[in-house]
Amino acid sequence: MKTTKDNKKWTLERALPYVLIVLSIFGFICSAVIMYDKLQLLQNPNYHPSCSINPVLSCGSVAQSPQSHIFGFSNPLIGLATFPMLLTMGVLMLAGASRFKRWVWLSLQGGTVFGVLFIHWLFFESVYRIHALCIYCMGVWIVTIALFWYVLLYNLRTGHIKTPGKLKSTVALMQRHHLDILVIWYLIITALILHHFWYYFGPHFR
Repeated sequence: MKTTKDNKKWTLERALPYVLIVLSIFGFICSAVIMYDKLQLLQNPNYHPSCSINPVLSCGSVAQSPQSHIFGFSNPLIGLATFPMLLTMGVLMLAGASRFKRWVWLSLQGGTVFGVLFIHWLFFESVYRIHALCIYCMGVWIVTIALFWYVLLYNLRTGHIKTPGKLKSTVALMQRHHLDILVIWYLIITALILHHFWYYFGPHFR
C-alpha cells in the first residue's frame, strides 16, 4: 500500500499532464499574438507590433520575412493547430485517461521532434539571416523545447521508445538531470543570441 508521502511525490508521470497543459496554453497565446500581428501587418504595412521594441527585438521584421510563411501559410497557424491538441491530451491525462496506445505517444513524439527542429531552424534564420528577434516567437521556442524534452523522457521511461542496452546509462543520466540539461539548452541559445547581438546589447551592460 502506498503511503501518503508516496502519493504526494512528484514523478514525471504525474507532472506531465500539467506540463502539457501549462506549456500548451502559453504556446497558444504566443502563437495567437503572432498571428494577430501578422494579420495587422497584412492589412496595414505601417502597423507597429507591440513587441517591436528596438532594431533587435523587432517582431515586425520577423513577421514580414519570407521565413514567416515557409510552408505557404503563416507559421503561427502551426501553433494554433497543434497546441490545442497537446492541451487536450494533458487534460485527458489529468482526468485519468493516461493509457493511450503506443502509436499515440510515438505520434506525439514525432510532432514534437518536428517542432523542435523547426524552431531551431527559425532560431538560426532569425539570428543569422533576418538579424531580428520576435519576443513571442522566442516564447514558442521555449515551450516547444520543453514539450519535446519531457515527452521524450516520458516515452523513454515508459518504454514507448525502446532504449538499447548500451544507452540505458545515458538515458538514466538524462532522467536524473532533466532540468539541468534543459537549463543548459536554454543558456546555449541565450549565449548565441547575446554573442551575435552583442554590438547592440553590450553597451547596456557597461
